[in-house]
Amino acid sequence: MSADSPHLGILGGGQLAQMLALAALPLGVRVTVLEPDAQAPARLCATHLHAPYTDAAGLDALAGCDAVTLEFENVPVEALTALEGRVPVRPGRGLLERSKHRAREKEALREAGARTAPFVVIESESDLDGALERVGGQGILKTSELGYDGKGQARASDAAGLQSAWDELGRVPCVLEGLVKFGREVSLAVARGPDGALAFGPLIENVHRNGILRTSLFLEGDPHEAQAREIAGRVAQAWALEGLMTLEFFGLPGGELLVNEVAPRVHNSGHLTQDGGGVSQFEAQVRAVLGLPLSDWRPLHPCAMVNIVGVEDADGQALGPDWAGIDALAGTRLHLYHKAWRAGRKLGHVNLVTADEQTLRARLSQLETLIP
Repeated sequence: MSADSPHLGILGGGQLAQMLALAALPLGVRVTVLEPDAQAPARLCATHLHAPYTDAAGLDALAGCDAVTLEFENVPVEALTALEGRVPVRPGRGLLERSKHRAREKEALREAGARTAPFVVIESESDLDGALERVGGQGILKTSELGYDGKGQARASDAAGLQSAWDELGRVPCVLEGLVKFGREVSLAVARGPDGALAFGPLIENVHRNGILRTSLFLEGDPHEAQAREIAGRVAQAWALEGLMTLEFFGLPGGELLVNEVAPRVHNSGHLTQDGGGVSQFEAQVRAVLGLPLSDWRPLHPCAMVNIVGVEDADGQALGPDWAGIDALAGTRLHLYHKAWRAGRKLGHVNLVTADEQTLRARLSQLETLIP
């Protein structure tokens, strides 16, 4: 590798940074991650700056890269502020401030012309009065910041339940979202280069279990993909995205899509693009951030993904997947994150690729029986 090869910095060193680095290496791109966890998964395939995200020396090192991107949205905004004017950060501070705060995110989505579930901002006890009625009588209270994978949220169907939920969440600023009767959950990623050019990933159907993504499925010809692309493109342009972001949607029974959340990065649901035969979401983010040629990315074959999450039995003992069964099932590809086991923790995923939809659905059912 030449000394003048592109150099990408990443704030965060978890499994997403690991997979970004693995996608960058074949492009001749060097990768450095700033991550406080000594056992960060990305340390195995990138230069690991073992320091807090706001560490001055670590940020100085990232400032020497050609561009910096984000692995997840819980990076302190102060880190991006320290890098401003020294190195391109894509996505930038403004978009991060918006997407990591649920109230600001939803307000900005509506300003961009995207529909969301009804919501009320809860910042003080007085905001609880009449809030449920304003969102339809039932809702989910979510912390405005730091919630993910089902954490930081609670359901409420009456005033007493809403008060209890707010107390349980620590009486911090929250968003109360009205319950939406949706038919399915889907996601789609959009990338935008420094020149303003847009590119899109595929529409992916998702199923969650206990607030954590369980399976994702891609099939060609989804009738709602054009609508998802139009919404994602509108938001990307309105927010002046540079880099990649993923939109999660509720699909209503009539076919309309509501935006649920936005992640300023690659997304768990897009992992199936690693093995579907086309460009992966990880390569797409690397390309968008570094200003490399960019085009739509999508699998060439029907494919799916199942998450591997730490699960325990009634006695608190770890329940592991049937590794031999996974290996024996045709079309599977295992991706482990080199993370210590913990209940509820994402430890890896299995991608599944087949030649046709019928085979994919049959094997996906088999695969799910092999992964607790």
